[in-house]
Amino acid sequence: MDKADSCRRAAAEAVADVEPPQLHEYLGSVLDRASMIPAALTLESAAAMATEGHGFDEQHDHGLADGTTPDRDRSSSGDNDVVTHAAGVQLIYEGLRLTRALAHDEPWTASDADAGDGDLAILAADILVARGFYLLARTEAAGTAVRTVQSFGRDQTRRADLLTDDDPDPTGAIDDDPTAIDANLERDVLELAVRTGAVAVGETPSPRLLAVAEDLADAAGTSFPAVEDCLTDLGPSVSDRSLEDHATDRATSATDP
Repeated sequence: MDKADSCRRAAAEAVADVEPPQLHEYLGSVLDRASMIPAALTLESAAAMATEGHGFDEQHDHGLADGTTPDRDRSSSGDNDVVTHAAGVQLIYEGLRLTRALAHDEPWTASDADAGDGDLAILAADILVARGFYLLARTEAAGTAVRTVQSFGRDQTRRADLLTDDDPDPTGAIDDDPTAIDANLERDVLELAVRTGAVAVGETPSPRLLAVAEDLADAAGTSFPAVEDCLTDLGPSVSDRSLEDHATDRATSATDP
């Protein structure tokens, strides 16, 4: 998809100056393998809110639009700015996802070679998150990005406590499923994507748009599919719907912003 490729390039450009070459290559491999769902959702959220909800808000099956979204759906703040913000969301996710993987399976307890790979990976994770924050630093989404990272830290601490304590919360007030705790990262990142896209065009995400993030998180669990697979699973794209369909749906929607 054109949009996913644009975001991947923007993310790669954000870490293009990283040295030494081995670390740069590692970052490139992480981004090459990444599902671009967070970045793509950021772009689609901007497009949806820029047209007062045309896009996700009238779409009950919550599909992602493809790269053929017409000019009327483009962000008023400029495509390049929104792509940069989308890349920021993606970088933060990739860094936290890598951190989570290292926390679950620490390479430093294995061979010297594995420990060396772990050192490279933790450096890469720090750089990815830092560069993502840099791209979002002057946006209204920066606060949401901070809360996403803070929430991730609390969740991983809670998960570690859960695995080392037979009954960390006898009241049952917290979720005691490690997989569900891990999946909070994907849920929070998708909310970050929606909010980042919306504020890029000077809007607040509508309830229906936030529901898109919830539905995608429910389906994703702890890993995102490729954008193309998500499109196949979720049905027709926004851009495939006619203007007449938009007008009809908006007239009957009770959740329009």
